[in-house]
Amino acid sequence: MQPSPEQSPHHAYPDHWEADVVLRDGGTARIRPITTDDAERLVSFYEQVSDESKYYRFFAPYPRLSAKDVHRFTHHDYVDRVGLAVMVGGEFIATVRFDRINAQGRPASAPADEAEVAFLVQDAHQGRGVASTLLEHIAAVARERGIRRFAAEVLPANNKMIKVFRDAGYTQQRSFEDGAVHLTLDLEPTAESLAVQRAREQRAEARSVQRLLAPGSVAVIGAGRTPGGVGRTVLRNLLGAGFTGRVYAVNSALAADQDTIDGVPAHRSLGEIGEPVDLAVVAVPADRVPEAVADCGEHGVQGLVVLSAGYAEWGAEGRERQRELVRQARSYGMRIIGPNAFGIINNSDAVRLNASLAPERPASGRIGLFTQSGAIGIALLSGLYRRGAGLSTFISAGNRADISGNDFLQYWYEDPDTDVALLYLESLGNPRKFTRLARRTAAVKPVVVVKGARHSGSTPPGHAVPVSRIPDATVSALMRQAGVIRVDTVTEMVDAGLLLAGQPLPAGGRVAILGNSESLGLLTYDACLAEGLRPRPPVDLTTAATPQDFRDALAEALADGGCDAVIVTAIPWVGEDGEAETGDGEVLATALRAAAATGPAKPVAVVHVEIGGLAEALAAATSTVAQQRPAAAPLASRPAPPTAPAATAPAPDDSAATDPEAPRVPGRIPAYPAAERAVRALAEAVKYAQWRRQAAVPGKVPEFLDDTIDEPAAAALIDTLLGRDPDPRGRPLEHDEARELLACYGIAVRPTLPAPGPEEAVAAAARLGYPVALKTTAPHLRHRADLGGVRLDLGGESALRRAYGELTGLLGKPAELRPVVQAMAPRGVDTVVRATIDPAAGAVLSFGLAGAPSELLGDTAHRLVPATDRDAAELIRSIRAAPVLFGWRGSAPVDTAALEELLLRVSRLVDDHPEVVSIALEPVVVATQGLTVLGASVRLSPPPARTDLGPRRLSNY
Repeated sequence: MQPSPEQSPHHAYPDHWEADVVLRDGGTARIRPITTDDAERLVSFYEQVSDESKYYRFFAPYPRLSAKDVHRFTHHDYVDRVGLAVMVGGEFIATVRFDRINAQGRPASAPADEAEVAFLVQDAHQGRGVASTLLEHIAAVARERGIRRFAAEVLPANNKMIKVFRDAGYTQQRSFEDGAVHLTLDLEPTAESLAVQRAREQRAEARSVQRLLAPGSVAVIGAGRTPGGVGRTVLRNLLGAGFTGRVYAVNSALAADQDTIDGVPAHRSLGEIGEPVDLAVVAVPADRVPEAVADCGEHGVQGLVVLSAGYAEWGAEGRERQRELVRQARSYGMRIIGPNAFGIINNSDAVRLNASLAPERPASGRIGLFTQSGAIGIALLSGLYRRGAGLSTFISAGNRADISGNDFLQYWYEDPDTDVALLYLESLGNPRKFTRLARRTAAVKPVVVVKGARHSGSTPPGHAVPVSRIPDATVSALMRQAGVIRVDTVTEMVDAGLLLAGQPLPAGGRVAILGNSESLGLLTYDACLAEGLRPRPPVDLTTAATPQDFRDALAEALADGGCDAVIVTAIPWVGEDGEAETGDGEVLATALRAAAATGPAKPVAVVHVEIGGLAEALAAATSTVAQQRPAAAPLASRPAPPTAPAATAPAPDDSAATDPEAPRVPGRIPAYPAAERAVRALAEAVKYAQWRRQAAVPGKVPEFLDDTIDEPAAAALIDTLLGRDPDPRGRPLEHDEARELLACYGIAVRPTLPAPGPEEAVAAAARLGYPVALKTTAPHLRHRADLGGVRLDLGGESALRRAYGELTGLLGKPAELRPVVQAMAPRGVDTVVRATIDPAAGAVLSFGLAGAPSELLGDTAHRLVPATDRDAAELIRSIRAAPVLFGWRGSAPVDTAALEELLLRVSRLVDDHPEVVSIALEPVVVATQGLTVLGASVRLSPPPARTDLGPRRLSNY
């Protein structure tokens, strides 16, 4: 909304303060600045506030607003006087206002940094978290305008408002003066205020999803008068699933004498129903959707599933239509799944909802499934059905213009019916939020992700989201850091999901293999080695093995303290007549399940070849309770150094993820048609269990860094370097500027001196001291020793002059080469440390070996900033070439502790100063004692917006 011409011209309307938010009950509202055009809305709002609430606001009876009041409350300069309103359905439901004051409590302007704040919420909307949400937004506005403290006067009887201030998590002071409680809030965000904000965000967004998945009544808008069509199909599926609530059909073209469709009440509009409707499934052409949404909003519908196509997947016009759909729905407090959605399913016995185009409701289970693609959703449902897997919830969000995978992570985090979350994603609208939510959810239940559109470099059709510039390999590494199980195909996602949903987590990577086929056992053994597991020699039960033999062997393997998981391989029995017997699957399944049910809690997987009925029998549920996932014992704070490039599995003496003596909860035993698939799923479970053990004891930033970091000096230097009117494109720092900035964080860069001629080179060497290195700094030759642009260990003047002549004679004139002289560093391993800011993902810290390993082979590891001591330790150990740092082939191990400290310092620098948008330290020579930074490049830019640290708001695409 734009201001009228009467608005103060020198303070533009701050449209970036506008925000859609989710309230405590799951409904949405819009927050925006109050303008001069809002006089009528303000008067109407105030008339609906109770006398008691008015008394609490003004400390006296105040039945109506005077013309002067209305003018004062609608005219703001957006600097010293600011008012925000919360709107639903185009009307105000709450307001907040601050006025800047001086030390005496009188109106003031900057540099005064305190403001008086006051709230007013309509009684009908109190208890929905409106005031606490408003406080987050008005506090952010105040900080932007240089206000550091809020002062508020509250009557002692106004307990609700006192609680809003008390529970916000800000540092505050309270006193009792003149019959009122005087509150002062320090607006600087604290760890507690951020935790409070995110906890409220989780509850609100989870509740908004719950309202969609567990409605008391559903209306299908667009249910056809004759069989067939999308709307009629959804109506049939709702009835076929046995939905426990009320169902209505809505079709504006119903004949006058038609009052039912498929046996349910049929109406021409929602208004004719006469009862509340919680969820509406919209299946009408796109040009009729706005009318349907307005009808839903005016009659109190809580959420929409929009199956209609013709939106962002159709180009620019459709994208604008999609934005308008979201704006319209949110203005009424509704959230949307879709448009172009396939639908939603909730298998809870209390709901039994199939509001989708899936012809049959899948079996009940403990897997939650989210997909952005209807076609992939159909394939996944079919695959899970064939393998006997059950779902708790299923969501195919289509263009996911509003509700996304992030919202369902919020819901699944506390959902008692879901043990594993599976997500097929084609885009990440808010990568920072996704990794934060995924890390929290993965700490209590597995999150398995397939990421489509990995290499296209563009947004999939229909997905109007920011495009990240970081490579897919980096995205994968960041997901791993957050505990996400990233797999490449939907088949692998189902394979991993079946194992994680039905079996306990493994304590390590020691695998027992048993079966009646030596060849299949050897294939399984090789697959385990390829995945970094530690298999024991396969136990061959021979082709004459009976189901009882399998049961005894499995029980023995599970009881063995030297194994953490068991893979059973099975082929059909060969009868006396030489014919294969394939019908004994149920008998074998019974034997395996009996052994697993009585043994210690270790995962079991089965690889079989054409044994009829085995997979189905193994998938039969023996229990509907949640899988027990006992808390893992913590690992040491620093991982052990790798001894070989493939050494990624935990050490044999790792603490167990489960108590081996704990009673086992019977579950489905997953069956796989190929050894490689079973082993890959088990390997993912092993890595996830190891992450869970490590996540149980979070890393930290060592305190010793604080003693050697001068943050104020760095901030002042950055301000000076950027200037008063910085170029939005940023600027690279000169060598000496970069050295000065890095020195503020205890990072010493070995100085270089320019050598435009041989005499200058000799003078520079005399100043630095021999031996020296002579290097070119031309962009096309930088860090390219292989092209002859670097001469090392020059021990004297003659050697330096000779090297200078050879360099210029071979590669070009000094003006082109830009030679420099640098003192030699102790010998070691050349590495590279980088940090970059991605607009979507945030700050990313990277590490690799310099040269071919990182540049040619892509052997680089990544972590999100801020990095902890554990992140730094894992970072240098997770590259494939890491053994080079730890004494590979008899070489001396280098000082990895110094390298970890350098990584932490770089992380701290970019985290403290978002203006530092890129750092590259190359090479960093790590010796047996200490390290030397030989080259550094730094780029500064005006800081990008940090939406993840601001007040809660819904994304607008």
